[in-house]
Amino acid sequence: MEIIVGTAGHIDHGKTSLIRALTGTDADRLPEEKQRGITIDLGFAELQVGETHFGFVDVPGHERFIKNMLAGASGIDIVLLVIAANEGVMPQTREHFEICQLLGLKQGIVALTKSDLVDDETLELARMDAEELVGNSFLVNAPVISISSSTGQGIQELKDALVAVAASVSKRSDQSIAFLPIDRSFTVKGFGAVVTGTLASGSISEGDELELFPERKKLRVRNVQIHGRMLKSTHSGQRTAVNLAGIDHSSITRGMVLAEPGILALSQVLDVSVEILKSSPRPLKNRQRVRVHLGTAEIFARVSVLNESGAIEPSESGFVQLRLENMAACISGHRFILRSYSPQQTIGGGQVILPIAEKHRRRDIEKAVELLADMSHASSDPVEFVRSLAISAGRSGLTIARLRVQTGWTRSVTESAISAAVGSGKILNVGDLLIDAALMAELKVSIIAELEAFHQKEPLATGLTREQLSDRIFRLTPQAVMTSVIEQLVSEGKLVAEKDLIRSVDHKNELTGEEREFVGRLIAALKAARFEPAKIEEAIKASLGTINTQNARKLVQLKIKSSEIVKVTDEFYFAAESIEALAVAIRNYADGTADRLVDVAKFKEIAGVSRKYAIPLLEYFDREKVTVRTGNKRLVLK
Repeated sequence: MEIIVGTAGHIDHGKTSLIRALTGTDADRLPEEKQRGITIDLGFAELQVGETHFGFVDVPGHERFIKNMLAGASGIDIVLLVIAANEGVMPQTREHFEICQLLGLKQGIVALTKSDLVDDETLELARMDAEELVGNSFLVNAPVISISSSTGQGIQELKDALVAVAASVSKRSDQSIAFLPIDRSFTVKGFGAVVTGTLASGSISEGDELELFPERKKLRVRNVQIHGRMLKSTHSGQRTAVNLAGIDHSSITRGMVLAEPGILALSQVLDVSVEILKSSPRPLKNRQRVRVHLGTAEIFARVSVLNESGAIEPSESGFVQLRLENMAACISGHRFILRSYSPQQTIGGGQVILPIAEKHRRRDIEKAVELLADMSHASSDPVEFVRSLAISAGRSGLTIARLRVQTGWTRSVTESAISAAVGSGKILNVGDLLIDAALMAELKVSIIAELEAFHQKEPLATGLTREQLSDRIFRLTPQAVMTSVIEQLVSEGKLVAEKDLIRSVDHKNELTGEEREFVGRLIAALKAARFEPAKIEEAIKASLGTINTQNARKLVQLKIKSSEIVKVTDEFYFAAESIEALAVAIRNYADGTADRLVDVAKFKEIAGVSRKYAIPLLEYFDREKVTVRTGNKRLVLK
């Protein structure tokens, strides 16, 4: 079992000395740390107890180095809260403890160091002070062990407690891709660039290709190590050193991330849930500039509070949008800490809900909060989270790429979640888009209502074209979604799709007696005119009878759609019977020639028309693939 233990506590309370007593390793690695006797940056050590391997991250206790402390605290399983018995709880003890709570830690141990320097009464007061601090927290039932790093008192008891607590540490989820927040970069002679960090999820193996964020540079893994031991691979929860090819270590800094390539994206807008500490001196307000500690990175950001008041009071929680000043890569579920810009103080923390978010308009806040609350509750259930993301995607649909960029899920977890979501009936898979089933039902109702209203207004029209439906209902909606909705309604017997036209199943174009008489007169006139008809407006006027011109034009369009009238140009319309007869005559002529070619003169002869009608008719036959223009002639197709 691999367990990461992180220290926490006030400066000079003996965190580094305790690690040395436990492991034999001096975690202070910088010359300045050894000279000044205080921890400035992160230190690392390890301990093997039976089958449990502990990796220790020693953090600085001085308030000036909280940034460094946070870089190490983000990946730990167990916190070792260190309180000096001769001083008790101090300001940084409280701040470190609050940070651990905000990071969602569940396990820990309280170590009362320097116990050899105090009497029993003072030691008991320190114990009571510690118990008061952790009361009603995740450490309320944690072991409280008196320790002297100089005499060795309590060290074995602490080792035993670490093993016992480690047994109750939940196994890290294996549903996410490799994600390594970098806390250190250096070079090793003969190997090149090496980075270290606690592997938050996934695994890294020798020979893997990884992507460096925010540079978006792909790098090859030469080898991986854990505490100096060369291994073929390392998995989530382990302190990992990665030797990278193709880059100089000076190009890599703390706060960068290594991840499986081609999945994640950089973002500057995050939707998150936040909790504001009771100790925060003021509310978190709209437009407030803050420091966001995410993984090992510190990023400045502006806050957009997603509620009507524009503020979240101390001790309260809510949803906000973080608008980062620099790009970052993260995954839904990642935790972060908020600190005030100046003076620097921890004011709260929370969890990323959507790492790739759109800016919310003030009028849409209520809907945004409702969706974020749904996603927050569904965060531990992949099926419900897929549904929540699909709902938020709306008519645009949720792509698989978008799902993975938000969640960081492995391919197998993604496929399993999608399969289960579709199987539940809550999500539909439409042309590789995931659509909320309830939204699809709403779209079906909208189409039926739109068609019924159209038929009532335009009883002579056969129906709406797909393009018209798209403009009226499916604007900015993928074509696959509209096609799927129409196909479902057709299969349910509620719509009829005839080529490009869509109509309600109950709609019929039944003409009145006057309308039938007009159509009969018009078609008879077109047949009589054969290939030299009058202009359509003149033909309509001559055939009107008792109906009005506007209604007559609609009837003409109706007969065009029913293929009884053929529109050749905006001016000239022909009886379909005449056009079909002419097409037959052209093909009969071509069958008797060697090259199947016909020129304008021969066409005029076949049709018995002047050039005024011959050219429009030939161009119509070109469009209909009866003929193909070849120079000044037409090739008649079989």
